[in-house]
Amino acid sequence: MIRTLAKQIKEFKLASILTPLCMIGEVIAEMIIPLLVASIVDNGIMAGDIRAVVNTGLEMVLISLIGLFFGCMGARFGAHAATGFARNLRGAMYRNIQSFSFSNIDKYSTAGLVTRLTTDITNVQMAYMMILRMCFRAPVSLIVAMFMAVRISPKLSQIFCVALVFLTIVMALLISKTMGLFSRVFKKYDALNASVQENVSAIRVVKAYVREKFENSRFRKASGDVYQLFVSAEKMMTIVMPVMQIAIYGCILALSWFGAHMIVGGSLTTGDLMSLFTYCMNILMSLMMLSMVFVMITMSKASAERIAEVLNESSDLTNGENPVKQIPDGSIVFKNVSFAYPGSMRTTLKNIDLSIRSGETIGVIGGTGSAKSSLVSLIPRLYDVTAGSVMVGGRDVREYDLEALRNAVAMVLQKNVLFSGTIYDNLRWGNPNATDEQCQEACRMACADDFIERMPDAYNSKIEQGGTNVSGGQKQRLCIARALLKSPKILILDDSTSAVDTATDARIREAFAKKIPGVTKLIIAQRISSVQDADRIVVMNHGCIDAVGTHEELLRSNKIYQEVYYSQQKGEQDNGE
Repeated sequence: MIRTLAKQIKEFKLASILTPLCMIGEVIAEMIIPLLVASIVDNGIMAGDIRAVVNTGLEMVLISLIGLFFGCMGARFGAHAATGFARNLRGAMYRNIQSFSFSNIDKYSTAGLVTRLTTDITNVQMAYMMILRMCFRAPVSLIVAMFMAVRISPKLSQIFCVALVFLTIVMALLISKTMGLFSRVFKKYDALNASVQENVSAIRVVKAYVREKFENSRFRKASGDVYQLFVSAEKMMTIVMPVMQIAIYGCILALSWFGAHMIVGGSLTTGDLMSLFTYCMNILMSLMMLSMVFVMITMSKASAERIAEVLNESSDLTNGENPVKQIPDGSIVFKNVSFAYPGSMRTTLKNIDLSIRSGETIGVIGGTGSAKSSLVSLIPRLYDVTAGSVMVGGRDVREYDLEALRNAVAMVLQKNVLFSGTIYDNLRWGNPNATDEQCQEACRMACADDFIERMPDAYNSKIEQGGTNVSGGQKQRLCIARALLKSPKILILDDSTSAVDTATDARIREAFAKKIPGVTKLIIAQRISSVQDADRIVVMNHGCIDAVGTHEELLRSNKIYQEVYYSQQKGEQDNGE
C-alpha cells in the first residue's frame, strides 16, 4: 500500500524532504530559547547584569526569528507537497479507472469510486501533511527536550520518563480501539454518497411518485450511520485531552516540589528550573502531537487502503505483445463461444456458432434475459469469452489492439448517455475532428436533424448533464448519429430505437441501407418491425441461438418468432381499434 501511494509523490519529493528539515530547524531554535531564558535569569537578573540581559535578549530575538522562518517555510513546503500528492493520487486513480474493463468496473459501485476520489484522498492528504510536519517535528522535539532536561538535571528528568510511559500506554489503547471504527466509517460514506447520487440523478422520478419523504428518511439513515460511528470514535478520543492535562499538571507539581528542594539545597538554579518547566511542556506537547498524528494515520489508513485498491486494480483486458492495428473488414464469426460474467457461476452464453458476412444486416431478437446484449458486447471486446473465440475480419479479437478494435466497432448501448455541452460537442465524441457538415449528415441519417433544427441554437444548443433536456427518442437518435461519425466497419444498435416511433425507425433503417451499405449492422430489438427487413435474424433463447433465418423463414418455422410476431400484431390491431 505505502509503496503504491509513494509512487505518486513524483515531482513533490523535494518539498517532501524540505518540510521535515525545516521542522527540525524550527525545533532546534525552540530548544535553544529555554537555555537563553535560564541564562537571562541566572547571569542577568540574579546577578544584576543589565548588559547580559540585553545581549541574551537580542540572541533570543534572533533565534526566534530563525525559528519562525523555518516554521513558515515548513508550513509552505508541507502544504505544497500534500496538495500536490493529493492531486497526483486523484489523477492516477482517475486515469486507472478509465482503463478499466467492464468486469473491473463491476467490482466497484459508482458511489464508492466517488468517495475514494474525494473524501478518501482528502484524508490521505491531511495525514501526509501531518506526517511531514508533525511526525518529524514531534520526535525530534521530544528527543532534544529530553536531552536538554537530562543535561540540566538527570534526577528531575525521571519525572518525564514516568509521564512518557503512562501516555504511551493510554495512546496505544485508544488507537487500537478507534482503528476499527474509522475503517467502518468509510463504508458508510459509500452508502451515503450512493443515496445522494441516486436521488439527484432520479429527482424527476422521485417527484413524480411523491417519494420525497421516503428519500429523506433514507438519507437520514445513511447520514445517521456515519454520525454514530464518528461519535463513537470521537468519544474515545475525548479521553486524550484529560489524560494530557493529568500528565502536564502532574509533571509541573512534581517539578515544583522536587525542584524547590534542590534550589534550596543549592544543586539547581532558578533559571534551570524555569528551563525544565519549558522542556516539560515541549515533551508533553510533542507527545500530544504524536498522538494526533497516530489518530490521523489510523483514520486515514482505511482511506489509503481503498485508494491503493483502485490504483492496483489492472484491466483484465490487455493487448498482446504485437497487437494488430488494422481491421480489414466487418465480418464476424462466433466459434463455439461460451461466456459467463466474472464472479458468476451461471453461464450466460452457451455454444454460440454464428458467421456474419461483412456488410450484412443482422437482426437479433429474443426475450428479456436471453443474453442479446451479452452476445454483441463480445465483439468490441468489452468482455472476453470464457470459451471459444470471436473473430472480426478473420482474426480473433484478442489479437487486435483494443483501441483500434473499438474504433472499428461503433456500439450504441441500451443506456444512452449524453454529456453536458453542445450538440456538436456530443456528436464529436464519435470523431473529434468531424466537420460541421459531417455532423449534420450523421444527424440526417439518424433522423435527428428535424428536432435539432427546431431548437433555439440548432447544433450549438446546450445539452444538460445526462441529456435531461431532450426526450428518450431524441437522445437515442443523437447517440446513433454519434456512433455513425466513427465511420465504423461494424455498427451495433442495442435496442437503440425503442423510444422512436415505427415510421422514424423505418427511415433510420432505410438511411443505413442506402448510405452505409458496406458496414456490418447488428440491430438488437424488441419489435419485429425493427428487424424484419434484415438480411438474417438471430433468435436468442436463454443464452443459446434458437434459430437463424430471414423474416419469412422464421415466421414459417420458428415457434418463438411466431409468438412474438403474432402477439405484436394483435397488440397493434387492438391499439388500432
